[in-house]
Amino acid sequence: MGRKLDPTKEKRGPGRKARKQRGAEVELARFLPPGRSGLVRLRAASPRLVPLVRAKKKGAIKAAGQTPRGQSGFTDGNSKWLAPAKAKKIPSKGNNVELSSDGEVEECSWEMEEDEDGSSEEMVDDYGASSSEEEELLPIEKAALKQKSDRGGLNEEDSEEEEEEEEEEEMAEEESKQKMGQKEEENLDLQLNVDEDEQFKLPSDEQMEKEDILFSCDICEPPPDLHTIHQRIKGNLEVLQDFVGKREEGRSRQEYLSVLRRDMAAYYSYSDFLLTKLMDIFPLPELVNFLEANEVPRPVTIRTNTLKTRRRDLAQALINRGVNLDPLGKWSKTGLVIYDSSVPIGATPEYLAGHYMLQGASSLLPVMALAPQENERILDMCCAPGGKTSYIAQLMKNTGMILANDSNAERLRSVVGNLHRLGVTNAVVSNCDGRHFPKLHLCLQVLGGFDRVLLDAPCSGTGVISKDPAVKTNKDEKDILHCAHLQKELILSAIDSVNAASETGGYIVYCTCSITVEENEWVVDYALKKRNVRLVATGLDFGKEGFTRFKGRHFHPSLKLTRRFYPHTHNMDGFFIAKFKKFSNAIPQAPKEPAVEAAAPSAVLDAITEPQAKKKKLEGSKVEKEQKLPQPALKKRHSSQAQRRPVKA
Repeated sequence: MGRKLDPTKEKRGPGRKARKQRGAEVELARFLPPGRSGLVRLRAASPRLVPLVRAKKKGAIKAAGQTPRGQSGFTDGNSKWLAPAKAKKIPSKGNNVELSSDGEVEECSWEMEEDEDGSSEEMVDDYGASSSEEEELLPIEKAALKQKSDRGGLNEEDSEEEEEEEEEEEMAEEESKQKMGQKEEENLDLQLNVDEDEQFKLPSDEQMEKEDILFSCDICEPPPDLHTIHQRIKGNLEVLQDFVGKREEGRSRQEYLSVLRRDMAAYYSYSDFLLTKLMDIFPLPELVNFLEANEVPRPVTIRTNTLKTRRRDLAQALINRGVNLDPLGKWSKTGLVIYDSSVPIGATPEYLAGHYMLQGASSLLPVMALAPQENERILDMCCAPGGKTSYIAQLMKNTGMILANDSNAERLRSVVGNLHRLGVTNAVVSNCDGRHFPKLHLCLQVLGGFDRVLLDAPCSGTGVISKDPAVKTNKDEKDILHCAHLQKELILSAIDSVNAASETGGYIVYCTCSITVEENEWVVDYALKKRNVRLVATGLDFGKEGFTRFKGRHFHPSLKLTRRFYPHTHNMDGFFIAKFKKFSNAIPQAPKEPAVEAAAPSAVLDAITEPQAKKKKLEGSKVEKEQKLPQPALKKRHSSQAQRRPVKA
């Protein structure tokens, strides 16, 4: 904060120091040659400047009535000469400046004095400007200008030139940007025109053969151009979305689809069989999103073990260890998603203490759909590696009983280790084939069945391609059908293991990590026909509905209650979940076949009547042989037949 200026106060002009300095300039200006700058004039006039200045000062002192100073300079003996005297105004000739006896200037406006010759000269600097322009600046302003010139080595004209150059550069940059923008617009217009003019055309047979050779050969050069294939996939999809308007004349839709399937198989490294299955399941735009999502790994998720800690405390402990995490979602109260970590998630003290379990987000959904209650009997038919089993125990709060079964004895080791680490005390581990479980296990004979059963059936793994990329190429039709047959046997065994008369249960949850219809909807529809069960809501708020018809095959309408989860829509592994409710323990018998003759077509009737005619011919041939035999032989034969016949009571 500085002093506030008073607008009412009148300005009195420069101060005493400024007047002294300007008075000295007036005196010195008389003895300097005109037409040069101040420094040059002083140097040029230095030989004659000192005596002239001394003579002028002596004349002024005599006119004022003062005693001249000694030539020896200031000493202690000359102190009496330094006594102040009253200043007297001395009018100058030819100007309005009044000098006092001590050389002070009384007024700020002045003109150059006339020389003894009577001629008045005005000081002019090297650039032709008069000294009055320079003298308008205060000494402080001159010092500031001097500092600027010392620092930057630039004067006012140079700074103005720099500003002009900067303005010119800015104008040039703006013009170049405008030109570049115009060029980009022109290029875009040209590209649009090219796109409009050029339609997507299918590659020729020769080109397809060359690409097949390049993809089949690992050493061939040049390598296949994936960018070209990707552009061709985009163009093919655009044509297929508006096939009538953009198709090439003489080309069918099947040709476009075959080229698209081949390009996708080459670009994403899928087998032709699996890509055909996926094209039957997804629309074409959604198929591309699914294939792209399989190239990116799913986020790492963990499940909080509420038997030992709370999610809030676990999250704070992991954050303190340098883990960046967030809640998994509103649908889960125990899940956490891990973005990055400075420590290994599977080796922290919290993990070793059993405070959490590394588990995928999709693996939490079947247990949530099962909704186990306390003090129930639960069967986990395919339990390895124990994530779902421990989650069931967590929801049951270690009450009731859980039978964790798996057919692979080696995988049961991880189940036992996880159950011990997580503090599960209500689980029994068994090694049994799930297909024969109802016949072999004594629990069903003694207890009468389980309240709920969870069946995470073995599958082809088409929903977890991001974890196991080998599924892209090592699965064929036989693998899918083998898995589907095994799943049908397991689901019937799981239904038979449930007690329909349970007060709180009677539910079966069937789930797979596959997205093929043969392993999901077909198996569920088969179970609905073979057992007294019905589908119920899973209790999950999200997920897509299951198929009710697929490729001309119609399923039960209640399959809408099943749920499908995809990596490109839910950012989790592909999963299928169905929930059954068993309403009767009786196994329905196969319906008897109706009479064949009443409804059989003519071909079937012919097939039935032909064996009868052959039988009659054979009987007739036997009779003819008997007639040809002699009488004694006939008697012996009839007697032997009579002996073989049983005697009537």
